[in-house]
Amino acid sequence: MKPTGISLANLAPASRVLLILIAFLLALAGYGNAHLPSSNTSNVYPWEPATTPAAVVPEQPLPANEIFPPNTDPSNSEPETAPTPTAEPTTVATPTPVLKYRAGEDPEFARQNGWPVNAPKPLPGAILPHKRIVAFYGNPLSWRMGILGKSTKENMLQQLQQEMERWKAADPSRQVQPALHLIAVTAQPTSGKAGKYRMIMPDAIVKQVYAWAKEANALLFIDIQTGHDDLRELLPRFEWILKNPDVHLGIDPEFNLIKTGAVPGTEIGTLDAKEVNYVTSYLRELVQKYKLPPKVLTLHRFTRNGVTNVSEITLSPEIQIVMHMDGWGSPWLKRDSYKRYIVAEPVQYAGFKLFLHNDTKKGDRLMTPEEVLRLNPKPLYIQYQ
Repeated sequence: MKPTGISLANLAPASRVLLILIAFLLALAGYGNAHLPSSNTSNVYPWEPATTPAAVVPEQPLPANEIFPPNTDPSNSEPETAPTPTAEPTTVATPTPVLKYRAGEDPEFARQNGWPVNAPKPLPGAILPHKRIVAFYGNPLSWRMGILGKSTKENMLQQLQQEMERWKAADPSRQVQPALHLIAVTAQPTSGKAGKYRMIMPDAIVKQVYAWAKEANALLFIDIQTGHDDLRELLPRFEWILKNPDVHLGIDPEFNLIKTGAVPGTEIGTLDAKEVNYVTSYLRELVQKYKLPPKVLTLHRFTRNGVTNVSEITLSPEIQIVMHMDGWGSPWLKRDSYKRYIVAEPVQYAGFKLFLHNDTKKGDRLMTPEEVLRLNPKPLYIQYQ
């Protein structure tokens, strides 16, 4: 039987080599085609190697509602750094200053207690409240009783002028009226011939001080320390001088001891509203009788019982009543007394005394006009002793 195919053994050696080479090339071609892309590939570039870089996708914009804080934009090509703190403008509320008042200075306390007082309208020629009275107090026969008798008339009047200038500077809005406040009846530690524990100054002394007041264009105050005497007996004694338009009156309740019978200086006296009303009625009659401008009446006070039943004091257009804080001591004590006995119990106008010796004898300083003017109500009668 003849063979049906070509036998590799029957071929010549050269033919056999050629046939083996052809078979190797055919096998190699089949291996290569296995790594080419198939006909269903989605690649737009067929026959391009699979290692071709992918197309660059365009950068998409950020959503409109996404906002990056400063210095944190992720597209920034610079190295990432911590955001720099940015100080935002802030409104700092200015604290409202808390007003602190010392005793006697609080205007609201004064208002709550009835200041300013609903008093009769001042008549023509009235001194208060248009002017502030600055007075020197004492007696020319005694240097112990006040500045009025501590030096010569010339020196005393010069000092008065200097104090006036200080008060003008402290309160330019108000005129300053000088005054001399004479103790015309002085309380005594002995009963004397009349048994009244008081001494009435001779008319010559009153006239002398009145002449000094005229020289300085000042007012004159007649001050009375009753001792054991009665105001109804003493006041008519001074009508001769009180009938002058520039002469006024002061009463010192501390020495009104007729009811208790105590020796002046051993007990503090008192004056009731009924007695005050008698004094104002007497002065009102003088004003009407002699056709005078209103009279000023000063009442010294430094204790609760110094003047009693204050609310019952009657006001009238002819009389201007000054409740005058008469206590001595350190500034805080004087302010406290002013609050307790003047501000808390209003009458009409307020006064304040400065003791050149007693206020300073324990090392305290004398209050300045500026300090006194911080009081509410502001005193309109200032007295130096």
